[in-house]
Amino acid sequence: MKLEEAALKYNEQGLIPAIVQQHDTKEVLMMAWMNEESLRLTLQTSMTWFWSRSRQELWNKGATSGNIQHVVALYADCDSDTLLVEVDAEGAACHTGSKTCFFKKIER
Repeated sequence: MKLEEAALKYNEQGLIPAIVQQHDTKEVLMMAWMNEESLRLTLQTSMTWFWSRSRQELWNKGATSGNIQHVVALYADCDSDTLLVEVDAEGAACHTGSKTCFFKKIER
């Protein structure tokens, strides 16, 4: 499906959540926000680009840290309001240095 056909639904700020997953292990690495421009850059470069809400700017994952994410596949969910980005990650996904951002287990 082409991007134009996906009819993506962005929120009021023009953003859509993107779940990033390691393509071969299916481990969830991180969640970040994309806008139309970061999504276009991601598709053009096959590298992940996101929108930083705190800095109000585009950022290319790994540009400064070296923890690059090569895009393998990109999917929209059934409602077209969330993206799943399958990647081949080089290094940590989390700014803490952890492989995944999801390491804080909450017990019942």
